[in-house]
Amino acid sequence: MQAMYLMVAAVVGMQHPVVPRVVVTAPAHAQPALEAFNALDALNALEGLNVLDALDALDAVGPWDSAPLQDEQDPTDSLWRAARRAFNRGDYASAGKLYADLARRYPDATRAGDALYWAAFALYKNDDLVRARSLLFTQQERYAKAATVRDGYALLARIQTALAKQGDGEAAAWLTKYAQPALPAQPAQPAQPAQPVVARGCPDEDDEDDVRVAALNGLLQMDATNALPILKKVLAKRDACSAGLRRKAVFIVSQKHGGETEDILLDVARNDPDSEVRQQAVFWLSQVGSDRAVTALDSILHSSTDPELQDKAIFALSQIHNARAAQILRDYATNERASDEAREKAIFWLGQQRSPENAAFLRGLYAKVTGEDLKEKVIFSLSQMGGADNGRWLMDIALNEREPVEMRKKALFWAGQTGGNLEQLVGLYDRMQDQEMKEQLIFVYSQRHEAAALDQLIRIAKTEQNKELRKKAIFWLGQSHDPRAAQVLLEIINP
Repeated sequence: MQAMYLMVAAVVGMQHPVVPRVVVTAPAHAQPALEAFNALDALNALEGLNVLDALDALDAVGPWDSAPLQDEQDPTDSLWRAARRAFNRGDYASAGKLYADLARRYPDATRAGDALYWAAFALYKNDDLVRARSLLFTQQERYAKAATVRDGYALLARIQTALAKQGDGEAAAWLTKYAQPALPAQPAQPAQPAQPVVARGCPDEDDEDDVRVAALNGLLQMDATNALPILKKVLAKRDACSAGLRRKAVFIVSQKHGGETEDILLDVARNDPDSEVRQQAVFWLSQVGSDRAVTALDSILHSSTDPELQDKAIFALSQIHNARAAQILRDYATNERASDEAREKAIFWLGQQRSPENAAFLRGLYAKVTGEDLKEKVIFSLSQMGGADNGRWLMDIALNEREPVEMRKKALFWAGQTGGNLEQLVGLYDRMQDQEMKEQLIFVYSQRHEAAALDQLIRIAKTEQNKELRKKAIFWLGQSHDPRAAQVLLEIINP
């Protein structure tokens, strides 16, 4: 009966859909590890910023016109198709001419306004900036309801930045005007560029904010001395409606390195009434890295009652590579008054800095913490650091029968995943008395690609007295593409 039972196991092992191997990134690559342990909340600050949506509209639109083609009877259709083909093959001069011709010949067509945007985009790609600007002004004046007007303002800001760098006074004046915290209403002037028409209600200011952010970014690139005071005015606003604009302004400030940038970010991190704005300031303080920034982050970490702000402070400190920042994280990881979640993040980020000091600290911390989640994070962090000392430590935990079996299994798993000594891992099997640990070892062998690991699975499948352990070895042999494994399975099926 047992032979039949194992034969069925072998058949199932051969036919069962392949179970994906556990893929764990080597210690040098932290990104997948961050995702696995939900430790990227700090990095997700970048997504929360929605920074420079206006400028990125060019990339978001893509290098082709995705507007649907209309009825072939439409007289604009052939021009639109020809312009699209020219743009897609990189012939921007022809594309710009064709799109502009469409707008000129069919000014009342549905596509006319969008054609001006695409003509300007093509000219921009072809470095014909003055003509591109002129077409965008025309779009704003005549086709304010075109689908691409918002993208047009973003493109205009980029064009004005490029022209201002070339000494164009009109472009510089445009950037300065639109970078201001408030845009006063202006009467229409036929000889002047059209002004954005924006509703003044709080929910409808996104378009105006996008234009202003794009202008601020351009002004900072062109004339940082004049841009920073304007950015400070934006960040001095305290109303809820301007919170989105302030978040974007924080990012723009962070791109300019210097003492004034540090002052601005510190002030925002401490005083802005919006939690997300403060979080962005804390995040970007990590790029400053000064002693003052470290002091501020330490203060925020210990005094803030906002868990998300604390997470950002932990991440920011982990990105400042000096001894004091690392010591603050080590102290926080031992702080029993802090939440376990925050301590886990500190432990994780310490593991991403492969220093002997952090490794020794984490090995010592393991015995001091009591929570299983904290212990698990210590095991994981040390596995990510790599190194012979950490590998031996993981094996010691796996062998220590006084440790909880779950911690032993995790230590064994990570030792196997991070390249632990296979000869030692193979030798463990016969020394282990606990069936759960043996099962974990079988799984560890299945995740290794060396011939010795397959040899061990074959040995277990053939000689192990415990039927359940043999079944597991047979199953994992069935996931192997090695001809030797297939031969063993056939031998079990046809004894």
